[in-house]
Amino acid sequence: MRIALHTRVREDRIEEYEAAHRAVPDELTAAIRAAGATSWTIWRSGCELFHLLECEDYGRLLAALEHLPVNVAWQARMADLLDVVHDYSKDGATAGIPVVWQL
Repeated sequence: MRIALHTRVREDRIEEYEAAHRAVPDELTAAIRAAGATSWTIWRSGCELFHLLECEDYGRLLAALEHLPVNVAWQARMADLLDVVHDYSKDGATAGIPVVWQL
C-alpha cells in the first residue's frame, strides 16, 4: 500500500532537519524495513514536508514502531524540529493524505 503524509518543519530548523535525515540511524531504518516498509521518500517545499511511504500494512507498521526505543528517540528529536509531527498512535493510521486523482 502507498501512504502520503504531510508534516511541517519549523522554519528556523530546516537545516538541522535535513542534516538529521542525512544520518538516520541504521537501527531505525532496519526497524522501519522490518515493520514492512519497502520505501519512504520525503520532499520539502519551504517548510512543508510530503512523505510517500510504501508498505505492507501502514497500521501494522505504526504499531511495530510506536514504542520501539530507537523510534521513540527519533520522534523526540523530530518533535523539536517540526510544527506538524508524524502520528505513530493508532489514530495515525488514518492520517494519510486522501487520493484525489491518479493516472
